[in-house]
Amino acid sequence: MVEAHFSPTDLISKSRTRAPPYVPSSGDSTMAVNSVRVAAAQMTSINDLATNYATCARLVKEAASAGAKLLCYPENFSFVGAKEGESLRIAEPLDGPIMKRYCALARESNMWLSLGGFQERGSDDAHLCNSHVLIDDAGKVRSTYKKMHLFDVDVPGGAVYKESNFTEAGKEIVAVDSPFGRLGLTVCYDLRFPELYQRLRFHHGVQVLLVPAAFTKVTGEAHWEVLLRARAIETQCYVIAAAQGGKHSEKRESFGDTLIIDPWGTVIGRLPDRASTGIVVADIDFSLIESVRTKMPISQHRMPIEFWKQASM
Repeated sequence: MVEAHFSPTDLISKSRTRAPPYVPSSGDSTMAVNSVRVAAAQMTSINDLATNYATCARLVKEAASAGAKLLCYPENFSFVGAKEGESLRIAEPLDGPIMKRYCALARESNMWLSLGGFQERGSDDAHLCNSHVLIDDAGKVRSTYKKMHLFDVDVPGGAVYKESNFTEAGKEIVAVDSPFGRLGLTVCYDLRFPELYQRLRFHHGVQVLLVPAAFTKVTGEAHWEVLLRARAIETQCYVIAAAQGGKHSEKRESFGDTLIIDPWGTVIGRLPDRASTGIVVADIDFSLIESVRTKMPISQHRMPIEFWKQASM
């Protein structure tokens, strides 16, 4: 038996009217609808908090003008160190002045913000947490995910990185309800580990995966898009991948290529210039998520963990 042949347009059921599985809590002002507009930002952050904030504030205005209600920033949106130890020196708790300023930006802009890769103060002076912080349109921190997989690699043709020298690894999977569906929070290098995304989809009911990143130029050229599309296809989720792009300093350059991908694996939003600063906008269509999952019900076909334990014997 071979897979049936159908296109993404075949998957969209025009007769479906059921609302997405998000029920606003008391106090929420934004009701879920059948589709909602989101945006992903691309920027070249540097080791200057004020300059990066000014860029973020400008991009919020662009996203609002485009009708988006969620703006996703890349990893290290607020600061990229140029010298060893700089990120540790500026790290602070979530109730510190840096995050308070971004909470105010969300509130004043009436915009949800996905702040990928914030330098949150760790458990000791020698470590920070690479934290993905989700803020709602009232300026409230809704959820925080600490990056699980740390980038300790010797990149072929590139530099040697050891993130664990100064970063604590997170241990908790984070999914959160929002007007944009159920969101799964991840950061950059997590992208190479499909188990996390499988759990977000099949154990936590996620509909949209957020992947803020600062991929290196070498790894980005080789793997960035194919990994993102694979995560979208195998989970049947939207993927919003906000990326750092361009040269941050003499020693550091990021690949860029900010993307938004639908549950069929189609790129529906892409910034034309990999190194430019700007936003890309797309609509999250809840009927498409439902239709893809109904017509290809992989959640029903997955083998339970018990099966794999027996098969490995």
